[in-house]
Amino acid sequence: QVQLVESGGGLVQPGGSLRLSCAASGNIYNINAMGWYRQAPGKQRELVAATTRGGSTNIADSVKGRFTTSRDNAKNTVYLQMNNLKPEDTAVYYCNAEVLTWQNPSHYLNIWGQGTLVTVSS
Repeated sequence: QVQLVESGGGLVQPGGSLRLSCAASGNIYNINAMGWYRQAPGKQRELVAATTRGGSTNIADSVKGRFTTSRDNAKNTVYLQMNNLKPEDTAVYYCNAEVLTWQNPSHYLNIWGQGTLVTVSS
């Protein structure tokens, strides 16, 4: 079984910064893409940023220039650095990973974290 545990959410004023972390643990053989999605009240979940194991990244236009993502493959951890936060960034942020397990190293599992709330408000 594989778990993703997020941390780093909270309340921040507009213009502030937060850093989210997501660590994968369990019966992991390999991880391909790791990324972050968010869901604001009344809206659909959307991609924020994702990175492949080789380091290629995909950043949503709405956060380009403000958010960056990175990962530590040795620690099975992905990060989301959020700068110049705006009230419209308020949402639950979910970590996502494409994982191969030792039990089935040929079939990727799509795993989600439990989510962490980010609130941007003065």
